[in-house]
Amino acid sequence: MATLLDFRRRIRSVKNTQQITRAMKFVSAARLRRAQEAALAARPYAKELLRVLRSTMARIESPQHPLLAKRPEQRILVLVLAGERGLAGAFNTNILKEAVKFFKSKKDKKIVVIPIGKKSRDALRKAGVEFAGEYVNVLARVDFGIAREIANLVTSLYTEEKVDAVYAVFSEFKNVIAPNLVTEKLLPVEKIEEGEETEAEAAAAQIDYIYEQPEETILAALLPRYVETQVLRTLLESSAAEHAARMTAMEAATKNAGDVIEALTLHMNKVRQAAITKEIIEIVSGASSTA
Repeated sequence: MATLLDFRRRIRSVKNTQQITRAMKFVSAARLRRAQEAALAARPYAKELLRVLRSTMARIESPQHPLLAKRPEQRILVLVLAGERGLAGAFNTNILKEAVKFFKSKKDKKIVVIPIGKKSRDALRKAGVEFAGEYVNVLARVDFGIAREIANLVTSLYTEEKVDAVYAVFSEFKNVIAPNLVTEKLLPVEKIEEGEETEAEAAAAQIDYIYEQPEETILAALLPRYVETQVLRTLLESSAAEHAARMTAMEAATKNAGDVIEALTLHMNKVRQAAITKEIIEIVSGASSTA
């Protein structure tokens, strides 16, 4: 049976853990604010760049560019963005499950992966997936240089026809409570066919831009920039979602630690009260026997 000393040690241990989880929650909250601002700031730029790109493509009868080339999807490159560390609840597990689900849907194709984040690299390496490259320690502080490096690798593999399509599996930041798992196609950049576009997209495509250069020249400059922007956006979204998941997990852990401390304290008080009652009974019984 546990003694009072055992209960005190256990309560002290849980309190120390609670202090750590509370500190981690505050750190994640501070990092989340910066990551959230960066992710939200990148969305309008990515959206406008896509709108200008599609508007340019709509003005060219048959746009020609290596990043627009459509081939049968026999070799698929997948960017899998998971976290750099654990203690983020089911964040990493959910992303890896989504990636495995996508792999199974393309089981008759050759899958090549670029893992981004330590958890993604370690899990996919154990699964025996073929890597085209790997990037770790890049989500803690997202840098455009890294995004450009990844985008250059992706575009070079596609233009050299080593892969036929490029997808990204990541967690898009929605809010602190509910992230949004996304499997997004990056390449080839597809032109919206007639009947598929919304009224807003159709109106945007018909905006009368004045181009100083030929449309083909602008398209050739926009396409690589578009891929870079999309990769940067996925990095920022994944980073914000990871910090949000870790903050939520640490908040739940702090609350659970408080519940454990409360339960242990209650149990300890009952044990102590029982011990005091037992001592009183022994004293009274001893006094009665001597009388």
